[in-house]
Amino acid sequence: MAFGASFVLSDSLLYDEIISCRKCPRLVNYRESVKENISKTANYWKKPVPGFGDLNSKILIVGLAPSAQGGNRTGRVFTGDKSGAFLFKSLYAAGLSNRPVSEGPGDGLELTGVYITAVVKCAPPNNMPTDDESLRCSSLFLMREIKMIEPRTIIVLGGFAFKWTMITLDKMGYNAPRGKFAHGTILKISKSMEVICSFHPSPQNTNTRRLTEKMFLNVLENAKKFALQT
Repeated sequence: MAFGASFVLSDSLLYDEIISCRKCPRLVNYRESVKENISKTANYWKKPVPGFGDLNSKILIVGLAPSAQGGNRTGRVFTGDKSGAFLFKSLYAAGLSNRPVSEGPGDGLELTGVYITAVVKCAPPNNMPTDDESLRCSSLFLMREIKMIEPRTIIVLGGFAFKWTMITLDKMGYNAPRGKFAHGTILKISKSMEVICSFHPSPQNTNTRRLTEKMFLNVLENAKKFALQT
């Protein structure tokens, strides 16, 4: 299996459903009321943020949710904040991206072999979705993204993404193993699927070197090895 080269956001129906979703009133109110930082841009996305990447990939990266001044501003997942800057620099170093910086739609960025999404598609207050919001969004969209990509490796960024990815896999009938989140942990979901845990690339983790570029590159290389197995 070779890495694919289809650089699209999502299938068109799923994309349209995601960006038009208004099923969580608290999240709708928050994402639309975020104070705009005009020094960055006067045009804010302020809608749910769809996944982004290579539909032919076998690596799926799952984060928590867009940040208020990141994806909620730019319209691209993990784009516009320091977490995203770390992530895309690492993807470039691992040969999964054609450039080390993600600025937003239209910037020429192409991912090869990887698709990125989040459990919750809207920016939540204090970066904390409720259980109801997480269950609703993962059932509506994350489950369909997993079916769409059919990943061999799912990289979960942080304990929140781990929890809801495992719940989603259970709901899909995978009988996912019960394990605790720890950086570098690999859980075999089936003969053809694994979950790899990584600390979230937030400044809280990267500035304290709880997560280093070397540590994250090791996660990406392990994901690539399994994804390329036949």
